[in-house]
Amino acid sequence: MSRIVIIILASLFSLAVAAAEKTPVELQKVGIEEHLGESISLDLLFVNETGQSVPLKRYFENDRPVILTLVYYNCPNLCNYLLDGFTHTLKELSWTAGQEFNVVTVSIDPTETPALSLQKKNYRLKQYERQAAQDGWHFLTGTQNNIQTLARQVGFHYRYDEDQKEYAHSAAIFVLTPEGRISRTLYGIQFKPRDLKLALLEAAKGKIGNVVDKFLMFCYHYDPKGRKYALFAVNLMKLAGLITVFCLGILFLVILRRKNRV
Repeated sequence: MSRIVIIILASLFSLAVAAAEKTPVELQKVGIEEHLGESISLDLLFVNETGQSVPLKRYFENDRPVILTLVYYNCPNLCNYLLDGFTHTLKELSWTAGQEFNVVTVSIDPTETPALSLQKKNYRLKQYERQAAQDGWHFLTGTQNNIQTLARQVGFHYRYDEDQKEYAHSAAIFVLTPEGRISRTLYGIQFKPRDLKLALLEAAKGKIGNVVDKFLMFCYHYDPKGRKYALFAVNLMKLAGLITVFCLGILFLVILRRKNRV
């Protein structure tokens, strides 16, 4: 009898755990699906802060990598946290939006207007405090079809919750090459300046940054499990080996010259 009770209790516990782990309905089909290496449609039309209809390729014309953020401007929680953390990271970078890279923020809510995107742009630029960002950080709105197409291409899955009147979505930023290819996805609402710099270097294929920046790119690689850039020991060992060979070569030449003098 006691064994039967234990089995029943164990079954009930398993069912309770399964129910607790089940994804809520409002979060089903919400998340990030990485599409690294794939390209977005640069001919997709959106509306900028001044009400002009512009294709995405307008922001990929300066041979700069582009950081894409998908949010909605009336979001009461997550989007604001994401943009706060992102802006804080941008302020810690020596590079500036509008010079070494561009930023494109697109609203996933088709009912939002250019007037609202202009309001959000002014607020973020005031936080950012970089003059060049006026022409380097763009806030766009668009039709539902174009928004969904762009979101699908970068792997950003979201859904509208009719009960809450809010969008359920994840938090991430997408780093794209100057040609519009998805180079890296960085997750969360706060980003390490080093990770963002390395992602931009990677997307630009070393065309931006100084010698030190390119050395960092040599030493680090992206760890998909940890979702961050980690020190690449193999490259460091190769570099150390080259330095050792170089030093031994110099030492050999010095010894050879001294021997010849004698």
